[in-house]
Amino acid sequence: QVQLVESGGGSVQSGGSLRLSCSVFGYTYDNYCMGWFRQAPGKEREGVAAIDSNGSTSYADSVKGRFTISQDNAKNTLYLQMNSLKPEDTAMYYCATDPRYTNRHLFRLLVTPINYWGQGTQVTVSS
Repeated sequence: QVQLVESGGGSVQSGGSLRLSCSVFGYTYDNYCMGWFRQAPGKEREGVAAIDSNGSTSYADSVKGRFTISQDNAKNTLYLQMNSLKPEDTAMYYCATDPRYTNRHLFRLLVTPINYWGQGTQVTVSS
């Protein structure tokens, strides 16, 4: 059974940094997409960043140049380094994966439902 466990959220001031981690258990697919999504109160869930099994990435325009997605296959862990945080980055952040996706851009855009989600970690940025 696939399980995703996020950590690393917290409260920071505007301009600060956080690194989110997502540990993946029970996932043995060679080809996949993984990514980070966020949802603020009253807003729809949006894709922040995605990465495929080749290491190619996709970012939302709102985070380009500030956020970096990466993966450590040896540790089965996905990361999201978030720099220059803004109050509008405040949201619950979720990691997700689905072996049916091979296109990281479509994965990030949630073109079709994604099967596996973590429980989320809260990020709060104060001005």
